[in-house]
Amino acid sequence: MRTPLALIACALLGLLPLAPAALPPDVVNTQKPGDTPIAPDAALKKLTLPEGFRATLFAGEPDVMQPIAFDFDDRGRLWVAECFSYPDFKVENRDRILIFTDKDGDGRFDERKVFLENGHRVSGMTVGFGGVWVTSAPNLLFYPDRDGDGVPDGQPEIILDGWTLKAGHNMVNGLGWGPDGWLYGRHGITTHSLVGKPGTPENERVKLSCSIWRYHPVKKTFEVVATGTTNPWGLDWDENGQPFFSNNVIGHLWHVVPGAHYKRMFGEDFNPNVYQLIDQTADHLHWNAEHWSKARSGQDELGGGHSHAGAMIYLGDNWPAAYRNRVMMGNLHGNRLLYDELARSGSGYVAKHGGNFLLANDPWFRAITISYGPDGGVFVSDWNDFGECHDSDGAYRSSGRIYKITYGATKPVKDLDLTKLSDGELVAMQMHTNEWFVRHARRVLQERAAAGKLGPEANLGLTRIARESRDVRHKLRALWALNATGGIHTTPAVPDVNEKFPKRLLDLRARPVPTLPLLMELLEHPDEHLRWWCVQLLCEDKNPPAAALQRFAAMAREDKSAFVRLSLASALQRLPAAARWPIAQGLVAHAEDATDKNLPLMIWYGIESAVPGNKLEAMKLAGASKIPLVREFVVRRLAQ
Repeated sequence: MRTPLALIACALLGLLPLAPAALPPDVVNTQKPGDTPIAPDAALKKLTLPEGFRATLFAGEPDVMQPIAFDFDDRGRLWVAECFSYPDFKVENRDRILIFTDKDGDGRFDERKVFLENGHRVSGMTVGFGGVWVTSAPNLLFYPDRDGDGVPDGQPEIILDGWTLKAGHNMVNGLGWGPDGWLYGRHGITTHSLVGKPGTPENERVKLSCSIWRYHPVKKTFEVVATGTTNPWGLDWDENGQPFFSNNVIGHLWHVVPGAHYKRMFGEDFNPNVYQLIDQTADHLHWNAEHWSKARSGQDELGGGHSHAGAMIYLGDNWPAAYRNRVMMGNLHGNRLLYDELARSGSGYVAKHGGNFLLANDPWFRAITISYGPDGGVFVSDWNDFGECHDSDGAYRSSGRIYKITYGATKPVKDLDLTKLSDGELVAMQMHTNEWFVRHARRVLQERAAAGKLGPEANLGLTRIARESRDVRHKLRALWALNATGGIHTTPAVPDVNEKFPKRLLDLRARPVPTLPLLMELLEHPDEHLRWWCVQLLCEDKNPPAAALQRFAAMAREDKSAFVRLSLASALQRLPAAARWPIAQGLVAHAEDATDKNLPLMIWYGIESAVPGNKLEAMKLAGASKIPLVREFVVRRLAQ
């Protein structure tokens, strides 16, 4: 517990205010008089959780208000973005970013520090590469903090601009590091953005609306990953590196297939020739009214309503094993957390309704962000407002809570700082049971590689894990880390015997290094997830080697996994037009894929742009296709 003396000491160090935090100037509550939330400690007592789980109030007002996003740094500290400028964004330079530290691991913060207090339109943030990345329409900003003292080193750098200011609650949001080393984000449907580096002409910018997008921090490239839905507000990856995002109104959960075009709440896809769109991954809705607009309350048996935020696929090491790989999300109208069960189905996945996990029993509860931390406990932010999820009936700005949910006894992680570990120790963390360590260690390795400070033993160790581990999860993690460090296309040298290396990997030094390129080698692996990723990574730079293209064509004909065939169909859009036809010919030969949810459309999306330029190949493909939908769409495109 924090004593008065401790509070005074922290305040003198600038870590915690002596007086309670207050609303920034010009920020006011517009909720109806008399509509006020219950106190944070009282709200905590009303939470209902499954047996064995315990919730603590990590932080509540006045220490945190309007928490729209949060992330952990490599020391396990929680960085929280407060958005006071929403919903009309007329209040400028008032959004904040706070840093919370729980030194004793009791589930309540001990230190609070303000990193930023003059933000505007802050809707997402993440930490990495010596600073903080922030979505702040019209910009994606980077605030440098290279000495890690929790104080910006200077003015932010504008990484990208062109995000629309007219999207309202459908604004650009959310940031997170993918297993491929890219920075991922989301965008809603209301209106489109034209995104590019500052100074990019309009005709060279990327147009996007409702979508998942990504930016590479080293290559400085930006692209749309998949389009459609309504207002994605949550994204996470399963243990096989497959991303899933939560959405509002028309379907709550979607598997991200690169290059996919998903159903939309309204409007048309930017490409008029996609002809048909892919439906959600979930096989159910969380409401049963005839229209989403009438599904704003109740319906306990289905989950509460149409609006969802936050997505977490639990891969920590504190909760029971039954929760691993379950996808958790906040249902805003139902004032709860619920979960779906993910399972492979056809070429992709299906999400089955799991049930309620947390019931807030409080109409103010609005879960926005959900994530597990270094001790495996799960943090949940509560925006805390009474009205509709997009504040059409007023707003209460002086409340907000962050809860921490653990199971049984926890083991506090003390004196944590991954940046102080050796390369070899970070490599060994790719085998950690808590994915939190895996992801943070991978990014630190990527940062060192980008700075030219990564020793040769790192890629050697990662390569050995990818080739020789018997655990597919470890092989995948090593593969992703190699891709992030740029070591996936090189043959690492054997390090000198004097170099530091984890004891558990010492035996890898003396073995000969195979010369076959790793991705080509693992294309033959029996596990479908490894083959999926080898296809994707070989095409990441849109220039796979000729040997890979030949192998892709053979796999399209011969691979028995519909999941791998989906990866090949997805990759078509990243290939030169002429290289697509042999692969597409193999894919359309599978009559068993004719009724698959994804494959017919993904094959079509992959060849559509190539049809006008090579009508002869298009006609040959249509004639040979055993997938009627592909044949129909080719003929339709030719007729245009």
